Amino acid sequence: MPKFSANLSFLYQDLPFLDRFAAAAKDGFGALEYLGPYVEPKEKVANALKASGLEQALFNVPSGDWAGGERGIACLPDRVQEFRDGVSLALDYAKALSCRQLNVISGLVSKDADPDVLENTLVENLKYAVPRCADAGVKLLIEPINLRDIPGFFLSTTKHAERILDKVGSDNLFIQYDFYHMQIMQGDLIPTFTRLKEKIAHVQIADNPGRNEPGTGEINYGFILSELDRLGYDGWVGCEYKPKAGTSEGLGWMRPYLK
Repeated sequence: MPKFSANLSFLYQDLPFLDRFAAAAKDGFGALEYLGPYVEPKEKVANALKASGLEQALFNVPSGDWAGGERGIACLPDRVQEFRDGVSLALDYAKALSCRQLNVISGLVSKDADPDVLENTLVENLKYAVPRCADAGVKLLIEPINLRDIPGFFLSTTKHAERILDKVGSDNLFIQYDFYHMQIMQGDLIPTFTRLKEKIAHVQIADNPGRNEPGTGEINYGFILSELDRLGYDGWVGCEYKPKAGTSEGLGWMRPYLK
């Protein structure tokens, strides 16, 4: 039976950030995830998490000025020290929240940037981060993201993610597999997941088009969730979608799995 993690950067947007924890617990989620907890002191986040009774499934390493349009800094050669400082901050929060997974957002690149320089920067940054995460008992993930929603994103396919994993050469680096992003970029969702399942540490879901809740688009999530069970995936299923008419009101798709 799949177990669901509420992505609080998408769900319960009518509530203040820390109030979303209790709302997710009330609706039957078992865990939480989000872009990052850094706007709040780690102690306050930890208290809200403890009060909710939920687990912390995952959050991102600091990813630059998100509100200003940045989407990660890990491949940017002029931001190396900032990325590495962010790894330390992320691990500090991960310890406070008993979080065992951190995700790296690679970054946006300009058309005239040298792809070899970008890739080498990403690989070296990951080589720096991976052993530090391993020492803390934390898995490090990288995430391919579709180029329609985020034009210019550096890492957009599982093939590229596999190449990065091979170059880093660590058994503590994994892929975050978002079915929505991968439907847009390459399709063939379950065969790709099946081939890569030993390299995938976390999955996320949203329907396409629209990035709304399952059942609103073309992706057969009844099939996908049953296949995840059949294939032995026992991690969290991150619900990273835009609710059409309110988070709680749109959870009819999930309730059969909570019985």
